Amino acid sequence: MEVGTVSALEAGTATPTMAAQLPAAAAKHAGRPALRAKLGEEWRDISYEELGVAVREVALGLIDLGIEPRDRVAILSNTRPGWTIANFGILTAGASSVSIYQTNSAEECHYVLRHSESRAVFVEDGEQLAKIREVQHDLPELEFVIVMDPDGVELGDALTLHGLRERGRGRDEREYEERIEGVRAEDPCVFIYTSGTTGPPKACVLTHANYVAIRQSVLAEGQLGGDDDVVYLFLPLAHSFALLIQFITLDVGSVIAYWQKDPQKIVSDLMEVQPTYFPSVPRIFEKIYALAMANAPDAGAVRKAVEVGMRVRMAEERGEEVPADLREAFDSAEESLYRNVRSLFGGRIRQCVTGAAPIAPEILEFFYACGIPVMEGYGMTETSTAAVGNRPEQFRFGSVGKAFPGVEVQIAEDGEILLRGENIFAGYFKNEDATREALVDGWLHTGDLGRMDEDGFLYITGRKKDIIITAGGKNITPANLENDVKQSRWVSQCVVVGDRRPYLVALVTVDPEEIPAFADEHGLDPKAVPGSDEMRAEVQKAVDAANAKVGRVEQIKRFAILPDDLSQATGELTPTMKVKRGVVAEKFADLIEQLYAESR
Repeated sequence: MEVGTVSALEAGTATPTMAAQLPAAAAKHAGRPALRAKLGEEWRDISYEELGVAVREVALGLIDLGIEPRDRVAILSNTRPGWTIANFGILTAGASSVSIYQTNSAEECHYVLRHSESRAVFVEDGEQLAKIREVQHDLPELEFVIVMDPDGVELGDALTLHGLRERGRGRDEREYEERIEGVRAEDPCVFIYTSGTTGPPKACVLTHANYVAIRQSVLAEGQLGGDDDVVYLFLPLAHSFALLIQFITLDVGSVIAYWQKDPQKIVSDLMEVQPTYFPSVPRIFEKIYALAMANAPDAGAVRKAVEVGMRVRMAEERGEEVPADLREAFDSAEESLYRNVRSLFGGRIRQCVTGAAPIAPEILEFFYACGIPVMEGYGMTETSTAAVGNRPEQFRFGSVGKAFPGVEVQIAEDGEILLRGENIFAGYFKNEDATREALVDGWLHTGDLGRMDEDGFLYITGRKKDIIITAGGKNITPANLENDVKQSRWVSQCVVVGDRRPYLVALVTVDPEEIPAFADEHGLDPKAVPGSDEMRAEVQKAVDAANAKVGRVEQIKRFAILPDDLSQATGELTPTMKVKRGVVAEKFADLIEQLYAESR
């Protein structure tokens, strides 16, 4: 695919390391906006030239502090321009970037900083600085703390980002160039600590060669690139998904528009920024789908509109003529539904990408019918984010797509998905046992189960550790049932339990954003909604609909509605909104036992 008259590969820099990418991009894309963020009521841009200068000054500032090649420097911040500047400053100084989620506790920050032996850390503001202050006494390797936003912060011996840049201005630019030239392809680029659903995080070491390989592979598919492309980014840059999007967007000269650090403003941000490309996780698409369905007057009419939209858009993709009666129905649905849904994304979306967790095919079909291709992909931190993906010109809903160029996919005898390619990580830092378990003869053992169809499309069928084996010996993948229950407008999360049990039960949470509407509709106090008979009846409908798709042994027999939603803050969700099943099972063990005891 080409954007304008220039292919995505031609638009990129093709640098041999990620350290060399930003300086090359700043020169190649001079005159264009690079970063966009909202200050007050106004969206403001940072140009590629300005970004290049900021990165050089940060790198030279780090050199002035004594940071050496292949040292580790961490970032503890929300997704914002300062994160990007710090990240490229670290890389161009020849050091390795260490990601810390902004939602991490002080104890979790301590683990990452201590384990990685980071010599410096960039923190966003006073809130993040306080976490470091709490554990700094037990971090002998940590010498420098740099604060991005110092307003109202008691700095103590901490530096400011502005002060670091000032130090950099006093050094010779040739040092900057020498550091970049000294970076080798096999050097560690980033250390990303997996936010796994079980056990302590492992540090994935991703080299410059790993990210160069996946960058070129994704660009070869032409998914992103062009003067007019704007990417809206709310995903945590500490996660490999957002990090790859950042690398690719800036490589081809497009714009990154950053969120306002408020989940409630994502839709309004989309409408203001009008992005062409939107990477996200299923939960956001589920919420926008629920919003669109809530505003639709007739569910039956929506189903008909989706059927018509799918038929027409698929026919157009194949270059086929659309019958007049079908075109008339399509035009009518365009006025009543499609364009209203597109407006929720700003009206200019060319493509959305979803990953990190399963998404229901019905949601993908709904958005596609409305003219918003949401392409599901698959990968891991260990694959430098991506490995497999659907493309707008080649997709199958329900699958995660076909392998990117340079990536091999194999299904083991037990159904496990194996991956191989230049994008596969170097190993886990200080954990040779885990590395040997994950990498066998060059193949990454993903822990996910899947199948491939005759055309090379990969389907995820479960996860080895998440498979439920009932007391009767039935193997069940809970994600399918959970996704079906979450189709309800009112449901936020559903966790199915039943390993070594006689049958399945579920823990369900109500979407807090929908509680006010439900309370108004039923004349309830919002606080009483989760425990109300009315909400229980709605959840029962969702459970019945999910159960209707499976055999009796795979059905949810009982459920409980939790009083509060699952969250990162309370420890049940990872930063990419995956459920930590072990944490949920332990935290609500008494309630789960009660569900089984009641039936007995």
